[in-house]
Amino acid sequence: MAQQSGGDKVTRNLVIGMVVFVLLIGVVFSIISNNKGKGPIPSSVSKTNGFGIVFNKDLKDKPVVDLWEDFQCPICARFEETNGKFIQQLITEKRATVIFHTLSFIGPESILAANAGACAADEGKFLQLHAYLYANQGTENTGVWSNQALILAGAGAGITSTKFAECISAGTYTSWVDDVAKDGTDKGINSTPTVFVNGKELDRNTQYFDAAAFQAAIEG
Repeated sequence: MAQQSGGDKVTRNLVIGMVVFVLLIGVVFSIISNNKGKGPIPSSVSKTNGFGIVFNKDLKDKPVVDLWEDFQCPICARFEETNGKFIQQLITEKRATVIFHTLSFIGPESILAANAGACAADEGKFLQLHAYLYANQGTENTGVWSNQALILAGAGAGITSTKFAECISAGTYTSWVDDVAKDGTDKGINSTPTVFVNGKELDRNTQYFDAAAFQAAIEG
């Protein structure tokens, strides 16, 4: 039998290497998928609603509004300024189910702020902190939303419990923030804010920053 050439050995090793690489990628994705939702989640979160913070989840025959946002996103702050009070009315008057998906596109402080939002949700004060963070938003990733600053922001929003401060300092919901990010990636969310009403994405050019158009898109 002829001796196998060096070229054949290289080719064989390359093929083996590629097979091993593909198998490793499969294992990594399997681990990520299996770990999704394994960490603690806020009490108001529904896994079936993309790990979003849900208000009025049991309403029937009412609009369902999914809002994807990032607390450091300046356009999200503009959206909040335009539509925040109306969205709060939808919630408090039980005129819609509203689901907040807090993403972390912009960086580390987005993760910290999203975790703080979850901690506030456990205190029943998510909407208060939500409004406060946007009203006091600073430049992205400049130290505006450190954990200590977020604890103080909570106080500004009426949250003063030791549990809230401990939740922020411990990063209790960091894995949940990852879950929201993964769900957003799975659904093709690539910018914030992004808004869906009854599963249909609104037009950011005509419906996001015109209060009347936004309200009509939700309630007609």
